[in-house]
Amino acid sequence: MKEPILLLPGMMCDARVFQPQIADLSRDWPVQVACYGDADSIDKMAQAALATAPARFALAGHSMGGIVAMEVLRRAPERVTRVALMSTSPLAQTGAEAAWRAPLVDMARAGDLARALTGSMPPENLAPGPGRAAILTLFQEMGEAMGAARFIRHSRALETRPDAQDVLKSARSAALILCGAHDRMTPLRRHEAMAGLIAHSQLEVLADAGHFPMLEAPEAVNQALRIWMDRPLMLR
Repeated sequence: MKEPILLLPGMMCDARVFQPQIADLSRDWPVQVACYGDADSIDKMAQAALATAPARFALAGHSMGGIVAMEVLRRAPERVTRVALMSTSPLAQTGAEAAWRAPLVDMARAGDLARALTGSMPPENLAPGPGRAAILTLFQEMGEAMGAARFIRHSRALETRPDAQDVLKSARSAALILCGAHDRMTPLRRHEAMAGLIAHSQLEVLADAGHFPMLEAPEAVNQALRIWMDRPLMLR
């Protein structure tokens, strides 16, 4: 049986954020996208993902989904055959992030979800070019479909997320660390630090992408994920 892949989407995103990867990778591996339901913590999101996941699987998470992936590794490392962390961070929330996030939560509570979503993903987090507007529009559409209550839950989960550096230090799976060079939200230096914590990791930096490399540079991401999936399984 072929090794299944479990994809974990980021804040206010659904399967559409992985559409190019689903279309490509599903030709050779079973692909599943996790749903977090009404979870309001990273721990609960990891539990929701594990509840419907295959017995063993390759794990790939983007942004908040990468944080959930690290919690899955903490809770059930024996079920994860390999891990890919994209545009993410192992660190707990900083004071600067808390100060930036709090007004956005207030906007969502006040009924202005559209402005909260716009503020949560400034254009400069994506690579410049004609494709930037379409990706931001998609993010807005996914977020508005999920609603203000889920925005608040996702924000709460990110506010209370644990530091996961210890999880990465103990990881024994083949790991891909991937980021876009234009990402200001989770910059390159953070991915370099993650790669340094994992014994068997490969760092991939995409020059023409920002925080959504799966959509900004889909062919490069697909190729990186295929190389990652073709790496030998690590002995524990």
